[in-house]
Amino acid sequence: MRVLLDENLPHRLRLALPNHEVMTVAYMGWAGVKNGELLKLAEANGFEIFLTADGNLSYQQNLRDRSIALVCLTALDWEILRPHLGKIVAAVDTASPNSFQVVECGEFRRG
Repeated sequence: MRVLLDENLPHRLRLALPNHEVMTVAYMGWAGVKNGELLKLAEANGFEIFLTADGNLSYQQNLRDRSIALVCLTALDWEILRPHLGKIVAAVDTASPNSFQVVECGEFRRG
């Protein structure tokens, strides 16, 4: 699957998803693009999953008509995320179109 990694997450997560094609928002040249427009760009470019730590995204966006799945992590810091990589990979592996999943990764901390 094609996964878009939000600019708020550590790029190291790319390496934790070797069975997927993972690109970052920054690599795509979309840094600073707001959520609604970002999801449209992602879908138009064939991304199937958007991996983020923006928990408000599901409330801000109507996912019913979207083809992209959202996977939201509750932490940004690599040291907090690392012990939860198995759960993150499982969430990405099982994501389906227009779904929203939260992966609990302990206490929220900015990375």
